[in-house]
Amino acid sequence: MSEAKKTVKEYSNGEVTIVWKPDVCIHSEMCFKGLPTVFDPKARPWINAEGANTEAIMAQVNKCPSGALSYYMNADAGAGPVETEGERIVEITQNGPLMVYGNITVKFPDGKEAKQHRVTAFCRCGASSNKPFCDGTHRKVEFRG
Repeated sequence: MSEAKKTVKEYSNGEVTIVWKPDVCIHSEMCFKGLPTVFDPKARPWINAEGANTEAIMAQVNKCPSGALSYYMNADAGAGPVETEGERIVEITQNGPLMVYGNITVKFPDGKEAKQHRVTAFCRCGASSNKPFCDGTHRKVEFRG
């Protein structure tokens, strides 16, 4: 899975930049249900970084279960992704993905590696078009497990 092919979009309010990786999104809807002034799937662009203060944005982005949303402080740009401190936790979600919390390295069969931080959602249904990561297809195929 080539990192060059993956879409990454950034939205800034001047202080914080919200990073969205649509290929990782599992469409939990937590973002727009939690902070609709910033995240509005009906608007284009769907993220309005001016819609709330920086603290509220950071708090909501930290709730993203897939890691599709992240952020960095503009003053720290170029410092790299913020790593999570503490233990790694693996959670099996009912009828959904395998969630891995913490810093991990995913090694692909072709020898490439991807560094993941905070949270990573892995497909359990087998139907994701973004394997090994979850893309939310488990809902469409009515996966139970």
